[in-house]
Amino acid sequence: MNETGATIAESLPGQTSVSARPDTAALAERVLPADFIQRHQVLPLRIQDGVLHIATADPGNQRVIDDIRLLTGLEVETVETPAAEIAGRISTNSQVTVESMIDDLSTERSASVEGKNLHDIEVMANEPTVVNLVNLIISTAIRERASDIHLVPFENSVQLRYRVDGLLQEKQPPPKPLHPALVSRIKIMADMNIAERFMPQDGHIQIHHRGSRVDIRVGTMPTIYGESLVMRLLEKSSKVLTVEELGLDAARAAQLSRLVEKPHGLFLTTGPTGSGKTTTLYSILQGIYTPELKILTIEDPVEYELPGIAQIPVRPGRNFTFATGLRAILRQDPDVVMVGEIRDFETAEIAIRAALTGHQVFSTLHTNDATGAVTRLIDMGVEAFLVSSALEGVLAQRLLRKICPVCRGETRIEPALRDKLERLGGKAIADKFYRGAGCDECRGTGYRGRVGIFELLPVTTPLRELILQRRSNTELKGTAQKSMVTMHQDALQKAAAGITTAEEILRVSSGDQLE
Repeated sequence: MNETGATIAESLPGQTSVSARPDTAALAERVLPADFIQRHQVLPLRIQDGVLHIATADPGNQRVIDDIRLLTGLEVETVETPAAEIAGRISTNSQVTVESMIDDLSTERSASVEGKNLHDIEVMANEPTVVNLVNLIISTAIRERASDIHLVPFENSVQLRYRVDGLLQEKQPPPKPLHPALVSRIKIMADMNIAERFMPQDGHIQIHHRGSRVDIRVGTMPTIYGESLVMRLLEKSSKVLTVEELGLDAARAAQLSRLVEKPHGLFLTTGPTGSGKTTTLYSILQGIYTPELKILTIEDPVEYELPGIAQIPVRPGRNFTFATGLRAILRQDPDVVMVGEIRDFETAEIAIRAALTGHQVFSTLHTNDATGAVTRLIDMGVEAFLVSSALEGVLAQRLLRKICPVCRGETRIEPALRDKLERLGGKAIADKFYRGAGCDECRGTGYRGRVGIFELLPVTTPLRELILQRRSNTELKGTAQKSMVTMHQDALQKAAAGITTAEEILRVSSGDQLE
């Protein structure tokens, strides 16, 4: 018999409100595996007279009910409950578990890993304690919107940190003796060689979390105290944002559209690692896509899947690099080509010649500002006349943390801080800015999410002449800034509008990078 329309609280004995619900985490752990609960979104509530009562949004799914009977050996009675409430309770249970699990690992138990050989460590890596801890570390990182997980060993401890909104946040570390087993477990999941502990390795994990596919790139590096490990989390089902949603104002978004809709030429996005260059190119490709255009990309790796666009990963181990891949792509009759990154002269020259022979080419470079892309290409060995002829525009960018909208409030800027900002931009700064006070929503940081700051450089006739003359970056910048909104100016506008803080501008600026 099924109960219908009940909340979890109503289905539990003696409960009258959601806030008064008893802890179902222990029961859930005892009767059903965590991955089964997550995959099928079912929640054990109580066992009474040999019957397991579970909350589910789909009580008619007989296959899941039969699986639960086989797993538990109990009869099953379902309580139809809203899916959102079940997901929330499962999330809460997971959070409680991940916070308490490391505390519960006694020194005596974890110390048993010491002195084990490779086979023993592999056995330990498959023990439920280690498996569950790794799963919880990953699921908590996804829930907290982390882009990376860092697990670094030291002499007497292990450091566990998540990168959230561009900054690392330290978490409660696992016991040091468990470190080899944790690393081995992750390497098993990533199909890596657990016997090789003295050379760097790369691997890949694909999981499903709450209906979304998450790709995890794993990298290990040997240190004097064991293997350091980093996991990069990429949620494949994430929506590709428009350039306006990324932080570009309407006027420059329109200017960008005119540049990227030209039938041929080279367009670059620039900035340091992790500044969102590839995300911006994805947004541009999504904006220009039509069935009449054949768009091909070559990337390392493919970070997000774009509908209608053929995306090709490089494979250096098989000598399939950006340069060799780009040559092959040009024989596939493309209209638009995206090269993940221009790293060397060979790739740069092929990309520029493709832009000069009727192709629209997009790529990225690591430079501090927009005009720096010109000098970087020339320094790579590309002839100045080719750069002058092919380059149509450059978009330089950084990412700033956004103020949490829940706890945002006005504040007056300190005189010393205002002076630093004025020295960067050479203009007077207003006194009134905004800051986040810190709340549960932003975990006390005052920030939630990130926004881009940009400078868009169209390559005009005067600039082409300066490029031909191989003028310095300072001269190019002086000419460009007469008609260009710089990243520093864009950042100040966003701070004045309450999107980011003055402190965040200084954190990212590092000298005169945003001028």
